[in-house]
Amino acid sequence: QVTLAESGGGLVQSGGSLRLSCTASGRIYNIADMGWYRQAPGKDRELVASVTTDRSLNYADSVKGRFTISRDDARKTVTLQMNDLKPEDTAVYYCNAYASTYGMKGWTKYESAYNDYWGQGTQVTVSP
Repeated sequence: QVTLAESGGGLVQSGGSLRLSCTASGRIYNIADMGWYRQAPGKDRELVASVTTDRSLNYADSVKGRFTISRDDARKTVTLQMNDLKPEDTAVYYCNAYASTYGMKGWTKYESAYNDYWGQGTQVTVSP
């Protein structure tokens, strides 16, 4: 019911920059929280940055000062600007959204429960 389309991953040299974008589509009634997670091979998935329900910003300590997250509710898009990338940033990055969906009965929308939705993941590789 909700699809998260990710783009912007790639291969960069240490110190370079990338911009990740994620756009939500489908039968969306409301998007509460939205953010980015990452997972390196053999490691647990971790939060990179997020925009919470009250629109406060959260960052992992390892990316503070280097990454910037922003959100465009009209476009249902969240963007992660990544600067001064390091080899330790190499991982698959996943977009996440906590959102509700709706059904239709005539002209009336009916909101369903909130669920976590995930993108397919986009690879970010930083060479030394």
